[in-house]
Amino acid sequence: MSGPHVIRGSVSLPEAELMWRFSRSSGPGGQHVNTSDSQVELRFDLANTDALPEVWKQRALERLASRLVDGVVSVRASEHRSQWRNREMAATRLAALLAEATAPPPKPRRATKIPRGINERRLRNKKQRSDTKRGRSGQGWG
Repeated sequence: MSGPHVIRGSVSLPEAELMWRFSRSSGPGGQHVNTSDSQVELRFDLANTDALPEVWKQRALERLASRLVDGVVSVRASEHRSQWRNREMAATRLAALLAEATAPPPKPRRATKIPRGINERRLRNKKQRSDTKRGRSGQGWG
């Protein structure tokens, strides 16, 4: 592996808590690919981990509820013919998934009034477009 996969800040995926499973990939290949276990399934026990701060863990459990099976999140990778590259891809995907799931909620939008000039310009353009289209009809021509 290419080192720790950082979720955000100083928090990263602990290698000891990652569960790997390898199987034969169904994708494209050539010689040797049908006999090697190149598909990777990476599982991470989100419900029982101590690697994430408690607030992040609750946020992730809530947001990933549809993807969890008994509190475990699972990611697969089988794009590459090499098991090592699929391992990299799966770990990167899991880190990205957890980073998105643990991100703080966006700040609420503050409602602002539309400036009068913008509204007037929109109505002026709309009127001009209407006149252009009305002028295209053959009515009123001799």
